[in-house]
Amino acid sequence: MELPSDTPADVVAAAAAGPRVPQFDSTFGIPVVPSAGSARHRLVVIGDSLSQGFQSGAVFNTDLSYPAIIAYQLGWFDQFRFPRYGGPGGLPLNIELLLRTLEERFGTTTDLWEIPLALFAARGFVDQVEDYWERGPGSFAPTFSAINHNLSVYGWDLRDALTKTAASCEAAMHQPHDDVLSQIVENNGERAALRVLPRGTDAEKHMTAFDAAAEMGKEGIETLIVFLGANNALRTVTELRVQWSGNNFRDQDAKRDYTVWQPSHFASEYADVLTAIRRINAQHVILCTVPHVTIAPIARGLGGKVETGSRYFPFYARPWVRDADFDPRRDQHITGAEAWAVDTAIDLCNKGIEQAVSNARRVGKDWHLFDVAGLLERVASRRYIADVNARPSWWTPYPLSKALTDLVPVPDSRFLSADGQGGRASGGLFSLDGVHPTTVAYGVLAQELVKIMSVAGVQFDSETVDFDRLVRRDTLVRNPPQNLDETLGLIGWADEHLGFLKRIFGL
Repeated sequence: MELPSDTPADVVAAAAAGPRVPQFDSTFGIPVVPSAGSARHRLVVIGDSLSQGFQSGAVFNTDLSYPAIIAYQLGWFDQFRFPRYGGPGGLPLNIELLLRTLEERFGTTTDLWEIPLALFAARGFVDQVEDYWERGPGSFAPTFSAINHNLSVYGWDLRDALTKTAASCEAAMHQPHDDVLSQIVENNGERAALRVLPRGTDAEKHMTAFDAAAEMGKEGIETLIVFLGANNALRTVTELRVQWSGNNFRDQDAKRDYTVWQPSHFASEYADVLTAIRRINAQHVILCTVPHVTIAPIARGLGGKVETGSRYFPFYARPWVRDADFDPRRDQHITGAEAWAVDTAIDLCNKGIEQAVSNARRVGKDWHLFDVAGLLERVASRRYIADVNARPSWWTPYPLSKALTDLVPVPDSRFLSADGQGGRASGGLFSLDGVHPTTVAYGVLAQELVKIMSVAGVQFDSETVDFDRLVRRDTLVRNPPQNLDETLGLIGWADEHLGFLKRIFGL
C-alpha cells in the first residue's frame, strides 16, 4: 500500500519508520515534587465535544461527561460547574431520541408504506428541535455569575479554543430562518459556546477558555486537563474527505476547508496552546493525546485487511454500507492509504504532545500525559481484537470493569446495534453518532484520568469509578432503540433523508 501523492513529506517519512508506540506511563519515569496545599478549584477542563459530554449527535447529559464523573469521584460534584442543555434532547440533534420517537410510533420495523409517514414524523421532530433553540426558550443563553469548570465546546479545534470568546460567538450569530426544507439549528455551535464561556461582565465576554481558566487559577486550580486536537483531524472520517491544511490554517474562514492539519501546522498551533497553559496556575496539568480517526465506527473498514498483519482495510465508508453493496464510484469513502496517512500524521502530533509533557517534567512541573490514542487502540475490535496478526508487540486488550464485562454482550468498539429483543447485538462503547462515547465509555476515560490524578497525589472519595451507576444511566447499553437492527438500515435511511451527519458534524 502506497501513501497518496499529496501526503506531506514528514508524514511519508514517519510512515516508513512505523507507527508510534503509546506511552502509558503518565510521568515518563521523570520524578517531580508535586505542588502542595489546597486549591479552591479542584478540577478545570478545556476541551471539545469529548470533554463536554457530547453523545449520539447532541450535548445533553453533561452531568455524565468524564469531567463530571471525575468530580463525582472527588466528592466535589456539587461544586463542579458545567453547562446544561435542555429542550428535545440538547444540541444540535439527538439521534437516540429521534430513533426512539420513530420506534414509539412505528414499532421496531418500518414497512415500505410507512416510510413517507416516518419521514414526516422525523422532520416534525427536527422542526421541534429547531424551534426550541432558534425561537423558543433555548434561544436565550443564560448568564451565570461564576466561571464554569468545564470549559469545553463541541466542534472546537486548537485555534478555536485559543481565540473564541462569548463576544466573538455573539458577533458570529445571525438571524435564523425557519427553513422548511433545511431544518437545522443555525449557529448551534455558538449557542452551545455561550452556555460555556463566561459572559457576566464585558471583560468576561472577551475571555477565551484559557483566559477563563487563568482567572480561576488566581484562586488556585488543583488539576487542569487539556484535551484538544481531535477536531484537527476528525473531519477526515465525519466527511470522508482528506484535505491537508494549507499555510492559512490560522484563518478562521480558510481553515473550514481543511479536514486534517499537517503535523508542522498542528505543532505551531499547539505551541500557542502550551503558552496559554503556562499562564494558568495549576498544581497538576494533564495533556491528552489525539485519538486515531479509524477506530471510531463512523467510518467502517470494508473487505478484508489490505494484507496480513495490516491495521487497514482497502476502503472506509459509512457503517451502514455493507461490503457486498459498496461501490467506490457511488459511495462516499476514503481509502486505506488515506487512513494510514492521517493516522501517521496524528502519531506525529502525539509525539509533540509527549515531548511537551516530558520537557515540563524535566524542569520540575507536575505535568502528565493521558494517552487516549493508546487506550482506544486497546479496545479496537476490528483492528486488533478480531485480527491477531495485526497486533503490535506492545498491545494488550483493555481490561474493562466487572460491571461492563458482566453485560451481555460485553461492550465493544463496533457501531451499536440492537438484537430485536430489547438488548444490544453489538457495540456499546460508541454512541449513535459513531464518534462519541456512550456513558459507560466516558466512565472508562474518567477512570484512566482518576488513576493519573492519583499518581499526582490528588485525593478522591473513591478512586474506583462507580460503573454500576453509569450502567444504570446508560440507556444505549441497557436498552438501545430496537429499530436499530444489525443492518443499520433505519439510521442509514435517516441520514440519507435528513442528513443528520451534516447537521451534527457540519458545525
